[in-house]
Amino acid sequence: QVQLVESGGGLVQAGGSLRLSCAASGRTFSSYIMGWFRQAPGKEREFVATINWSTTTVYLDSVKGRSTISRDNAKKTVYLQMNSLKPEDTAVYYCAAGSYYPSRPSYGMDYWGKGTLVTVSS
Repeated sequence: QVQLVESGGGLVQAGGSLRLSCAASGRTFSSYIMGWFRQAPGKEREFVATINWSTTTVYLDSVKGRSTISRDNAKKTVYLQMNSLKPEDTAVYYCAAGSYYPSRPSYGMDYWGKGTLVTVSS
């Protein structure tokens, strides 16, 4: 069992930066693919970025070059550094742990946090 708690969301002006954190509990954190997902009002949840145990990363095209996902296995924490934020980045951001299969329900992720709200004003 893994519990995930996100933090770091808030209100920021366009062009600003935020660093999201996700603290995990459980003994097998390092074996999971960790991911960040987001859900904007009226839209479906979408993939943002993932990082595996060997720190290979994958990004949504629209955040590539502006965001960096990283993980600290000793601290059981995954981060999402977001720069040059745009109003269209406004969403609830969720941290998740699992195997990541994009075509499966919930992207094949087994555990989800409750989310943290990011609001980008223009």
